[in-house]
Amino acid sequence: MPPLPEALVDRTRSVLAALTATLLAASGITALSSAARAADADLARNGGFEAGLDGWTCSAGVTVASPVRSGSSALQATPAGSDNARCAQTVTVKPDSQYTLSGYVRGSYVYLGASGTGTTDVSAWTQSAPAWQQLTTTFRTGPSTTRVTIYTHGWYGTGAYYADDISLTGPGVDAGQPPAAPTGLKAGTVTSSSVDLSWSAVAGATRYAVYRDGAKVQTVSGTSATVTGLAPSTAYAFQATALNDAGESAKSATVTATTSAGSGGSADLPAHALVGYLHASFANGSGYTRLADVPDSWDVIDLAFGEPTSVTSGDIRFNRCPVTECANVESDADFKAAIRAKQAAGKKVLISIGGQNGQVQLATTAARDTFVSSVSKIIDQYGLDGLDIDFEGHSLSLNADDTDFKNPKTPVIVNLISALKTLKAKYGSKFVLTMAPETFFVQLGYQYYGTGKWGGQDPRAGAYLPVIHAMRDDLTLLHVQDYNSGPIMGLDNQYHSMGGADFHIAMTDMLLTGFPVAGDANNVFPPLRPDQVAIGMPASTNAGNGYVSPSEVTKTLDCLTKKTNCGSYATHGIWPALRGLMTWSVNWDRYGGWEFQRTFDGYFG
Repeated sequence: MPPLPEALVDRTRSVLAALTATLLAASGITALSSAARAADADLARNGGFEAGLDGWTCSAGVTVASPVRSGSSALQATPAGSDNARCAQTVTVKPDSQYTLSGYVRGSYVYLGASGTGTTDVSAWTQSAPAWQQLTTTFRTGPSTTRVTIYTHGWYGTGAYYADDISLTGPGVDAGQPPAAPTGLKAGTVTSSSVDLSWSAVAGATRYAVYRDGAKVQTVSGTSATVTGLAPSTAYAFQATALNDAGESAKSATVTATTSAGSGGSADLPAHALVGYLHASFANGSGYTRLADVPDSWDVIDLAFGEPTSVTSGDIRFNRCPVTECANVESDADFKAAIRAKQAAGKKVLISIGGQNGQVQLATTAARDTFVSSVSKIIDQYGLDGLDIDFEGHSLSLNADDTDFKNPKTPVIVNLISALKTLKAKYGSKFVLTMAPETFFVQLGYQYYGTGKWGGQDPRAGAYLPVIHAMRDDLTLLHVQDYNSGPIMGLDNQYHSMGGADFHIAMTDMLLTGFPVAGDANNVFPPLRPDQVAIGMPASTNAGNGYVSPSEVTKTLDCLTKKTNCGSYATHGIWPALRGLMTWSVNWDRYGGWEFQRTFDGYFG
């Protein structure tokens, strides 16, 4: 039989389709689209934002009661100059399946999209939506894709946008059974305020929950976690569970850990302290300031600097500024008398080791021992309260095989930690230990640590992290130098640059929240206590790059201690116990009319 003419085939198909539609309509049945077949489901969680931001991760988003498209809530997110206010959630999907992503938006330059599809990532957007406008896009998952991230975002600095009723429609996934309970739960490093936990992976688990004394305190994607915010000398009971889309497992066996007593403490510092470096061994454009002339506002005075006789000797010398360089320098007797007077007034006077020109590399145990003896000699000679570590330049770097900040191998790191522990043990609980690393050695560790997995990175990246972590129980203050710094990525995965409150807020939030080192969720640098953290700023435009005005200093403190005036960066907490501010330097602040000191006094009064 010869085939039917093509035109006749097409007409027959059309007639049949029309007849089918007529019959369905007569029966009160509407034909289903491919995006809404009976087997399909809406996989987006809390797409109407009725449960706040539950299920969503947002860099700068909140829920509002108006405007809304339906229900009682909608998303409002405000992009900034360095942040597009992205809100996202990851959804479990079927491989090789078709999905439709849809949502309603308002505002300028609003995007709705999906990434990680395994095929072609998609997005839809509108340049301007003064009223609610629906955005829709479709995609097909790859042959092995089981998780897709859906998101919405605005555009940098274009004002707030709104989103509501977001849906992801397509084949649902059989949740199956909850995973088995984790095994092998054990405690690792224990400090006065934190406990490291780890356990064995569980088949079918997509995340894990950690319980402390029966209450859920964390959910993580990997097989380890650091529980923070603990009290010293206290026993805690920990358990873990495994989770997937089907539910949560039974709890693991219990592990008990007791936090250490800790001896860093506040070292009798006031609730909020002002820290400043005093040029005691040199003069520059700021002029020499006698120790007795330093105003009472300064709670910690770092004598700058003790320097090594050579980079690798470990032999630290403190040479006071000669009269030929500092015409108004006081005598040794008057200098020591001024130290005693400051201490009688409750102030702390420390020797700061290093600085820009004083690189120190304790590459051998002999250098370590010399460091301990020579630093002890300076402390004893002047009757000082403690030590500030201001290693810069190439003092600290990591060997290529040194990848775990909790277990360092590099001699210059290991020997410095050993030396500091020895000094702390020698002088006791009242010994004040502070550190002033640059952002390159601390916060940059969020992205890069040492030479990296494939080599080629700067081995100094994040190199202070093992020292800070090892000494966190003995550390009085960490005041990172938030100046002379390049752009640094914050926990919002946006780069932050010097020049305003935003940089100080983002950098300090990292210290108080903790962060995965080199992006490894299983290797998290735990947060420090707020009383251990001060913010390092230049006293004036002459003192260093990164100066900010008093109003920006106030914004920084408002955001971190009150969560007001925060700008675009969303902090992960409120820390009214933040210790205070550090500046380079007392001399430069005097040169600038004591502007920095007045800002501190005016704020903490």
